[in-house]
Amino acid sequence: MTSTRLEKFLLLAGILLIGVNLRPALASVGPLVDDIRLATGLTNSMVGLLTTLPLIAFGVISPVTPLFTRRFGMGGTLLGAMGLLALGTALRAIASVPALYLGTILAGIAIAFGNVLLPSLAKRNFAAHSGLITSLYSSAMGLGASLAAGLSVPLATHLELGWRGALGFWAIPALIAFVVWLPQLSRLRRSEPKRSFLQAIRDLGTSTLAWKVALFMGLQSLTFYIVLAWLPAIVMDRGFDATFSGWMLSLSQATGVLGSLTIPILAGRATDQRGIVVALAVLELTGLGGLLVAPGTSIILWVSIIGFVLGGSFGLALLFLVVRSKDAETAAELSGMAQSIGYLVAATGPTLFGSLFDFTGSWTIPLLCLFMTTFVKLYVGIGAGSPATVD
Repeated sequence: MTSTRLEKFLLLAGILLIGVNLRPALASVGPLVDDIRLATGLTNSMVGLLTTLPLIAFGVISPVTPLFTRRFGMGGTLLGAMGLLALGTALRAIASVPALYLGTILAGIAIAFGNVLLPSLAKRNFAAHSGLITSLYSSAMGLGASLAAGLSVPLATHLELGWRGALGFWAIPALIAFVVWLPQLSRLRRSEPKRSFLQAIRDLGTSTLAWKVALFMGLQSLTFYIVLAWLPAIVMDRGFDATFSGWMLSLSQATGVLGSLTIPILAGRATDQRGIVVALAVLELTGLGGLLVAPGTSIILWVSIIGFVLGGSFGLALLFLVVRSKDAETAAELSGMAQSIGYLVAATGPTLFGSLFDFTGSWTIPLLCLFMTTFVKLYVGIGAGSPATVD
């Protein structure tokens, strides 16, 4: 293996390891919701904030990420993000409700940097294989979510870590990523920006295509984080126990890995992704409809379909950030805008969804709202999938 190929391989390995760490802090909460609520006395809406606060952090931090990369470079910014993620996740193991929320906010800030910068790294270093690289790191993110969703209850019960220890456990892989990423500080060279930060914001703000990419990112994230936060509770409401419900969330994340592996590769081979957007919408309506009207023995099928669609939609949204951009700088700026707007939209989901259940005493109305959201996502997704680039 030549020196250049070795450097590419190590960079890709680092990207994938960072990707694995971008979801456990969020995915570990859902299976432990009942334990958290009983131990702390928090309401469903307050527990929903454990998923909502990181999304708010995504929305606030994403657009200003280019300011950090101009000062510290991509390598330094991502290194700091992994250190902050390890710290924030570890804080949640402390027996304190304020520490629980502070750690959640710090983890959200750290994850926001990774969310924005991975598409830009793919554009800059692997432009000829954008579909494949996007599928790999989005799958790594899904893998991290699946592991966290499936292992959180066993960590809390079988290993007797308790729910706090199960949440804090995920600081360990973040610390490993910090160490593995250290060599990239010298390998990733800084590039001089072609335009000012404010000019980039103004230009993207006038682009209809950029707005459609952002809204598609937001609506798919809205559904994803609602499922991440409340799927175990929905499954338990259907008469299944906590362990099975946690594994259903893990199943949704596992089939999401399959979706995020296949969809970006298929979409990356085409210049027009509108057909894929339509196919994903049909599958999503099928899965949500099944979960709503036939949740019994077929629940594994519906959860698998929903997971595949959410993983595929997320991978497609990340691919849009790459293929709708002309260069790496634009990819970083579009990623910042799309993830800021997108995650601020998504931030309303978990708390609103839990509040609807508190108000109605049933998951029917919340699920019907998700059903209607799919049609809006289909509309903006068709626009985002059109063959064009952001000017």
